[in-house]
Amino acid sequence: QGVEMRNHGPSFNRAFSLIELIIVVVIIGIIAAIAVPRLSRGSEGAADAALIGDLAVLRSALDLYETEHVGGLPSVADFENQMTLFTDINGNTAAAKAGVFIYGPYLRELPPLPVGSRKGNTAVKAAPADGLGTFGWAYNAGTGEIRANCAVGEDDDSGKDYNTY
Repeated sequence: QGVEMRNHGPSFNRAFSLIELIIVVVIIGIIAAIAVPRLSRGSEGAADAALIGDLAVLRSALDLYETEHVGGLPSVADFENQMTLFTDINGNTAAAKAGVFIYGPYLRELPPLPVGSRKGNTAVKAAPADGLGTFGWAYNAGTGEIRANCAVGEDDDSGKDYNTY
């Protein structure tokens, strides 16, 4: 009655030793040294993928426009309106779908250039994609070709110039 039972086995200290803590910190440091450079390249890779995606959307919109307008392409001067508003068969634009303005819109808005020194610019001009000027996209109304307006040397991780995508 009133007998107290005690565990007389070996007692274990449940704390970490200094050596164990140092090993954990070194392992975390090694993992960070491997992961941080890969993560920083990830944002550049995302911009490259955004450029590829934006060009695919622009080129698809141009293909659809050309099909619906019997081989006609948007003009350089009115490119944004012809892509983002309703058009008639001749490429004239209107804000609402009414009467002969039955085609489009092909884009909600022009995408901003995601890479290079013109990053963020949505303007479209008829010029070579040479990184000169203040526009984002270089467009050839004769062929329907559209490219990023980036200078030679503005390239992705593999060394491919953005203006050749």
